[in-house]
Amino acid sequence: MNHRLIASSALASVLALGLVGQAAAQDKGKEKCFGIAKAGQNDCANLSKSHSCAGQAKVDNAPDEWKYVAKGTCKDMKGMTAEEAMKAMPKS
Repeated sequence: MNHRLIASSALASVLALGLVGQAAAQDKGKEKCFGIAKAGQNDCANLSKSHSCAGQAKVDNAPDEWKYVAKGTCKDMKGMTAEEAMKAMPKS
């Protein structure tokens, strides 16, 4: 087997594990806050499933778009929980 391939695979695995640890650390002390993301500044997939990536929000403050915020600050920003956002979304 090619030693370069083995080394590349091992390095990729180590890097991936490091990213998983960082993602878990980012979630501590944070919560998803819906309805506060500006266009292009959402953190990940939206509730309506029209996209699956960060930075793809089309309009400001869409109820199905979210950002991570410090726990306990979402309501102060006039944001919503996931359940509240589902109710606020337009029915299709």
